[in-house]
Amino acid sequence: MFSKDIGIDLGTASILVYVAGKGVVLREPSVVALHKDTGKLLKVGTEAQQMLGKTPGNIVAIRPLREGVISDYDMTERMLKEFIRKVTSFRLFKPRIVICVPSGITEVEERAVIDAGIQAGARRVYLIEEPVAAAIGAGIDITKPDGHMIVDIGGGTTDIAVISLSGIVESTSIKIAGDQFDEAIVKYIRRKHNVLIGDRTAEELKMKIGCVFPRPEEETMEIRGRCLMTGLPRVFSVNSSEMIEAFEEPATRILEAIHGVLERTPPELVADIATNGIVMTGGGSLLWGFDKLIESHTGIETHVADDAISCVAYGTGKSLESVSDMQDGTINLSRRKQMN
Repeated sequence: MFSKDIGIDLGTASILVYVAGKGVVLREPSVVALHKDTGKLLKVGTEAQQMLGKTPGNIVAIRPLREGVISDYDMTERMLKEFIRKVTSFRLFKPRIVICVPSGITEVEERAVIDAGIQAGARRVYLIEEPVAAAIGAGIDITKPDGHMIVDIGGGTTDIAVISLSGIVESTSIKIAGDQFDEAIVKYIRRKHNVLIGDRTAEELKMKIGCVFPRPEEETMEIRGRCLMTGLPRVFSVNSSEMIEAFEEPATRILEAIHGVLERTPPELVADIATNGIVMTGGGSLLWGFDKLIESHTGIETHVADDAISCVAYGTGKSLESVSDMQDGTINLSRRKQMN
């Protein structure tokens, strides 16, 4: 009867909900479909995602989170309410909720996340930074005076952080992640093949043959799109070495961000990172060869965490154990550091 604490990985592409004592109980795309005229919520999650790019004029399917932050407050609140309702039966008390946010979030954006959580039915909302949650979820003991580097590539943001003694020593958050890789494919196919494809086709290409490092064997995939010359459907095949070309710009931006964080990190911690290696989490880290690319550029051993997509959710879930010691409200560490 009493409330169970909930951890939410509020991602641009998908939302994972962790319930204390049960683990990850819900994993749905962060998409909402609603009726334009009545404002009625039609579908949330997977069912709404299937409507993306295929709706008639009176129905709109939207993603209320952009680049790791809330772009449509009302829709985010309604979506959260729906997901929380799915995972909690009748409770005497409202649950305490820990929500994950990118490390570069501003105070206004933090406030929007907290308010959305309260409106969606939380008794209290606590925030935890994504790289910290990812490190905990990847099984790293962050309490020791030992430097660890986390690269969390999500749907909307890539968070890179050096963690020691339970805190972030140096970090950056860039708005280059899974969505930008999809966009890069759409632009490349348009430029190279003169064909227009949708975001879902681009995502399928990325997951099946996408790579940022040469594969041992070339892979090809047949896709359908609209020819820009004739306006008619066209079927053609794309190979994996074309994907490397398409991803060159976003991948380089992520490499530069990693380099920048390493340059600003104290030398003792850089020595630790050289020993411990770099850990990659998030859906974007599953792009073939990303760990090899980082390793070849930094000379530091890099590996992708087990169950990389769920790392942040598990880390958020584990942080529920110490929720009583957390302070609710805004937690922006980089700003707090400047204030001290």
